[in-house]
Amino acid sequence: MPSDPASPNDAGPTTQDGAGKPPDPDLLARTAVLIPALNEEQALPTVLEVLPIDRLHRVVVADNGSTDNTATIARAAGAVVVREPRRGYGSACLAGIRYLSALPSPPTAIVFLDADHPENAARLPLVIDPLARGADLALGVRVGPEGGTGNRRAHARWGNRIVLLAARLLFGHAFRDLAPFRAVRMDALERLAMDDRDWGWTLQMQLRAVRHGLVIMEVDAPNLPRSAGRSKISGRLGMSVRVGSKMFYTLARERLRAVTHPPR
Repeated sequence: MPSDPASPNDAGPTTQDGAGKPPDPDLLARTAVLIPALNEEQALPTVLEVLPIDRLHRVVVADNGSTDNTATIARAAGAVVVREPRRGYGSACLAGIRYLSALPSPPTAIVFLDADHPENAARLPLVIDPLARGADLALGVRVGPEGGTGNRRAHARWGNRIVLLAARLLFGHAFRDLAPFRAVRMDALERLAMDDRDWGWTLQMQLRAVRHGLVIMEVDAPNLPRSAGRSKISGRLGMSVRVGSKMFYTLARERLRAVTHPPR
């Protein structure tokens, strides 16, 4: 789901250019890619073919209870498969993060990537380069062929506009999108103490990033239709309504948390 475009002047105090921080040209080798996946045997192969697996720290496919060949395809391509039978986008992400955090040498950064968008897999520098310039969190704002931002489906775009307007009113930050294509530094991610297990994951991360004063950068990422299959959220109006309800629950929960658990 996505938002109205916001001008750079409306970006809020946490959107910065990272000036004054040293560049990090070797960040790719210390970056892991995390792909939550549920029954993505049709779309996943193209994504994994595009990724420079041998140049990355790890590629992890968090298999969220797939009943098809998702796990087999991932392993054959050189990815690590982490199983998380509890359904939910956030559950899959949390399982992948636990695996990466427990490694003897954890990655410096994680890129979150959908299993059905090979164009983003080919554009890792879009969200990694901002981290090298000093950002803590980089968001790949989905930009359509005519310049609009967010999901390609109208009902999802309007849902995002409403959610992000509410986020701006409650948290004082004008995000352009709830972008699933994103990169975050591991130390910054640990500060956020993420715990959402399903559709509130992306919103929770962005709201907590604002509350913790992380350096946030948004970059345009041209958005294409799914490479295969059907979206599990925006592809169904009823599911989009359920996700929208969860977004407003997340807004209320995070606003209450901001009052009862201020960042240290």
